[in-house]
Amino acid sequence: MTALVTAHLPLVAGAPEGIKKLRALILDLAIRGKLVPQDPADPTGDVLLGRVNAASLPENESPFALPLGWAWTRFAELLDFQGGGQPPKSEFSDVQQHGYVQLIQIRDLGEKPQPVFVRREAVSKFCTSEDILVGRYGASVGKIFWGKDGAYNVALVKMVDRSAMFDRRFLYLLLSSPLGQSYFSGISRSAQDGFNKGDIADRPIPVCSVLEQHRIVAKVDELMALCDRLEADQADAEAAHAQLVQALLDSLTQATDAAHFRAHWQRLSEHFHTLFTTEASIDALKQTVLQLAVMGKLVSQCMNDEPASELLARTSAASSKAKKAGSAVTPMPVELPFKLPDGWAWARFNDLIAPDFPIAYGVLVPGPESADGVPFVRIADLDLVAPKRLPEKRISPEVDAQFARTKLRGGEILMGVVGSIGKLGLAPASWAGANIARAVCRIVPIGAVSTPYVLWLLQTQFMRQQFLGDTRTLAQPTLNIGLIRDALTPVPPLAEQHRIVAKVDELMALCDQLKAQLADARQQHAQLATALIEQAVA
Repeated sequence: MTALVTAHLPLVAGAPEGIKKLRALILDLAIRGKLVPQDPADPTGDVLLGRVNAASLPENESPFALPLGWAWTRFAELLDFQGGGQPPKSEFSDVQQHGYVQLIQIRDLGEKPQPVFVRREAVSKFCTSEDILVGRYGASVGKIFWGKDGAYNVALVKMVDRSAMFDRRFLYLLLSSPLGQSYFSGISRSAQDGFNKGDIADRPIPVCSVLEQHRIVAKVDELMALCDRLEADQADAEAAHAQLVQALLDSLTQATDAAHFRAHWQRLSEHFHTLFTTEASIDALKQTVLQLAVMGKLVSQCMNDEPASELLARTSAASSKAKKAGSAVTPMPVELPFKLPDGWAWARFNDLIAPDFPIAYGVLVPGPESADGVPFVRIADLDLVAPKRLPEKRISPEVDAQFARTKLRGGEILMGVVGSIGKLGLAPASWAGANIARAVCRIVPIGAVSTPYVLWLLQTQFMRQQFLGDTRTLAQPTLNIGLIRDALTPVPPLAEQHRIVAKVDELMALCDQLKAQLADARQQHAQLATALIEQAVA
């Protein structure tokens, strides 16, 4: 690798996808002849081409300058490939049997192979672990693989070195390099049509001696091993960093009194700018803010606030109505998750719900689209920041009339309960009269509870672990509304709810600013690393 990149290796490796870019750079330098010095005693590329009667590429068609001793030619002058075969599925067997071979498919060359076997007589295109295979179709077009012993299917081609001029490992590196990958891109037909020999026959290919190919392969192996170590060290450092951040944040939520809390916060704040340097660490900070909020540790209590117990007592009649409606609430447990401040109270989440608007699923079968029908809210429409003015889908008034209980008035909290479970949204006033899908549930807090407080509450790990940790998996993950109703819920006085919301809004805005600054810094880091890499191959 060039001295320029080596001198700035931490900067390049630490950039977004830096190690991935380093690996690509290593391959790029390798096939440009810049990775190892040339040996004047090696036979030159022109001599090698002359031995197999291969034509050199005109200088004006060369993609880039090569070192002395190298030469350009065209792909078809030296290489060929053979397409795979596709026996009928009636020949497939999940069990290896006498006289059967594995039919190698692209999925078998990844981390989760699913081998099938076919009769040897049913196939004619065979490969071994020393063959180079290339994906021919779809998303895998141009992907390079080492083969396996067996036959290969129609989605793969096997490379053939007609000239016997290439070390197999060097050819693998060449095809994996940016130049090699360009052979399989820019083909006008669709990816599903793949590529044929005519598509890559004229593509330029560099030639050097086998001796230099061996030296290049050895150097690439050495540098890729270095990348592996960098990657492992980076993963270890990131894991240690995340563990440290979480331990310090946990010390805040586990503080037993105000003095301990101040001491832990002082320790964390002294190293704030070295701790919160990743998106994950900022997200952990956000969750800690929410946890502190619902534990009563984010804002001070006021003795003049009406206690939450009195607030809940005033709604006991409403709770009775809810029980009559079939939403009986489980009694409170003897042992509670954590101690609440004076003036707070524990409740079941259903205690906070308006009895006339119980937590409910929406329309099960919406029927066909109705151009002049009722707006229909699906999970894709949910957004806490900027909900759409009106959902795009509409259902017929006849279907809507069957689900009058879930028609919206505006201002309701909406949460996904099928598929994207836990996704939240707030229905704007413009959605009044709309209805909700079966995958969405409606949550309407009682008037004595702050809706913004409930929204933040539903985003805490404390609440989400109670009702998201036991989802049923049918066709899609599905959340039982009963788990939401029964979730243990810390309830502060109403006045304190408003103070909590104001403080959480303020701190979340600061966290978002941190993320924006981090994104800007990462972008600048990436640009600098890219500039160094471009300079290395210039």
